[in-house]
Amino acid sequence: MSASTSSAASRGARFNIGQVLDQLRPDFPGVTIPKIRFLEDQGLVKPERTAAGYRKFSADDVARLRYILLMQRDHYLPLKVIGDHLDAIDRGLEPPAIESVVPTVPKVALSADGLPSPESFRRTSDLRLSRRELLKVADISEELLGQLEQFGLISARTGTGHFDSDALVVAQTARELADFGFEPRHLRAFKTAADREVGLVQQVVAPLARARDVAARGRAEDATSEIAALSVRLHATLVKVGLDRG
Repeated sequence: MSASTSSAASRGARFNIGQVLDQLRPDFPGVTIPKIRFLEDQGLVKPERTAAGYRKFSADDVARLRYILLMQRDHYLPLKVIGDHLDAIDRGLEPPAIESVVPTVPKVALSADGLPSPESFRRTSDLRLSRRELLKVADISEELLGQLEQFGLISARTGTGHFDSDALVVAQTARELADFGFEPRHLRAFKTAADREVGLVQQVVAPLARARDVAARGRAEDATSEIAALSVRLHATLVKVGLDRG
């Protein structure tokens, strides 16, 4: 088989949704089957359907999904804007130039399994965003930010009024969850669970934290980071198990 014939055959291949997930996950570990179905519901990708109703994705469909996920991950574009880009591409046009916001977005250290590492809990950021900058970079509305503040999910730094990298991550995540119908009031459960975990961690390290010598305080900080990473791993795994069993 010649290279051109092989390429044509590849373009003509069809994949089920599980095979598409396998192709995307190496670059986008957070993608899920419900996420792909949601993007289809939004009209951003339109796989073929068999007589039995099963989805069959083409190589172009997979490339389209890659583009959507890349624009969300690296450029924080809302789905409506991404849809406009795709419409331009479909009509043979070049999508509009993207003003990168990557330099203002913190890099979160993740361990090999995709969960935060102890180092990510030790890391501090000097990022300071005004309210207007947070709204622009996270691409959220003033209304959504106000609700996140109301439910204690985001707060400005005391004394400066600026928002840090953690506020940015929360705002971005809340916007992405909003695509699935989550409202800030629904996210209070996450805050409550996090507060409980924080209380447990602080209870364990309290004896070290009260020590007067510098070495003991350092050990307390290390223990806090290690326990925090382990608690997030446990929490994420228990959620996964619960969903698998459900």
